[in-house]
Amino acid sequence: MTLPAQISDRILESVLAEKLPAGSRLGEKELAALFSCSRTLVREALIRLAARGIVEVSARRGWYLVEPSREQAREAFEARYVIETGLLRTANRIDERGMKRLRAHIEQQRGALDGQNAGLRSFLLGDFHVCLAGALGNRLLAETIRDLTVRTTLAAMNHQSDEEAVRSFSEHAGIVTALEAGDPIEAERRMAAHLGSWEAKLQIPEEPDPLAQLREALAPVEQSARILRTRLTAKKRKEAGSFP
Repeated sequence: MTLPAQISDRILESVLAEKLPAGSRLGEKELAALFSCSRTLVREALIRLAARGIVEVSARRGWYLVEPSREQAREAFEARYVIETGLLRTANRIDERGMKRLRAHIEQQRGALDGQNAGLRSFLLGDFHVCLAGALGNRLLAETIRDLTVRTTLAAMNHQSDEEAVRSFSEHAGIVTALEAGDPIEAERRMAAHLGSWEAKLQIPEEPDPLAQLREALAPVEQSARILRTRLTAKKRKEAGSFP
């Protein structure tokens, strides 16, 4: 693996472990010092991540992790739903090697839940979906799912409680159990339920109108007065109509 690939992978792993939140600045100079390499190699890694929609660059801020909007988060969740359920729907029976990988991953998740390393727990819960695609023999989709999982993690960071982490693990274990039983349809159903509940759990807040306060302040005074008069008139009519 080339050094730029190692740098980009380390950044992705840190996001999945919830160590780097959305909007984190990724300075070329600082990364070059940490990885003992040139800024050219760091820039190559960041350009790769930018092409995958994970980082952005601006003249003012430099390189930084994307901050997904509500709409972008919704689209990422929808893309994961389509890809991951479709992968299970069209998959052939998983071989023993793939099952061994999944069982080992489930045990790693169990151990992380029992321990105190929240970062490892978060990483493994997200990485399960990448591992599943790899175990099913589709490395290309595994990479796609990894990128999408990073995006949803950036949107969902700090929203998953300990209780929800345990629930996610239980749902992952149920998917693996269905695959062990040779029932990909049940595995697909469980995956659909698992991913379908994520956006609801996340409860991504509506993005505030940045111009709301200024818009109200600059509204024509006469217009505001007219609106107020209309509301008062409607209220009086309603009150008058409520008595016999």
